[in-house]
Amino acid sequence: MNAELIHCGGSSLENSGLSGTRFERDLRRLQRDVLRMGALVENSFWLARQGLFQGDLQAAGSIAKQDKQIDQYYRQIEQDCVSLIAKHSPVMQDLRLISALMQLVRDLERIGDYAKDIGAIAIKLFPYPNSPYMGQIQVMSDRCQAMLAMSLAALSDLDAVSGLEVKARDDAVDSDYQMLYDQLAQQKKHSRGCRTDCFIGVSDSAPRADGRSRH
Repeated sequence: MNAELIHCGGSSLENSGLSGTRFERDLRRLQRDVLRMGALVENSFWLARQGLFQGDLQAAGSIAKQDKQIDQYYRQIEQDCVSLIAKHSPVMQDLRLISALMQLVRDLERIGDYAKDIGAIAIKLFPYPNSPYMGQIQVMSDRCQAMLAMSLAALSDLDAVSGLEVKARDDAVDSDYQMLYDQLAQQKKHSRGCRTDCFIGVSDSAPRADGRSRH
């Protein structure tokens, strides 16, 4: 989530000339919808984790249905943002906030897609024995999930400091990804197959979700 968005959002709601008006009420409703969408995305990430690390096929299989709800929120929030701009002709500061919210929901929608991808990979990996790489993947997954939760909390509280802390945590995930990807790439040279490809897919999807949380 964007620290600039959080900083911009706090000042906009406090200092906007439209404070206390219909615009402010619409803006707060928009923020609540973004948080509801974020909660669904966070749950999808948790379901993907259950599928991948606990072998919970029901959890993994339920992500696609929830992803449709996420997509509905995404389309509705984008429409509401455009409508808000058209109805109120907001000043530049407020316009920046609305534009940042539009970018935010795009990022959330993509994180939901990555969770769905991980769920599908979990189903493919279910028949195979545990991999020695699973522990590393779980550490990276936990870090990504924590970053997503921190990002949503920062947005809820309009806390720019927490938003910046999320960006700082990204380096650890990047390091996890590079180490794991190098190991899997070496294994793929000697052992081609669905299982290795699946683990590479997971290692790609998790840091992409993390990158969207950071933005």
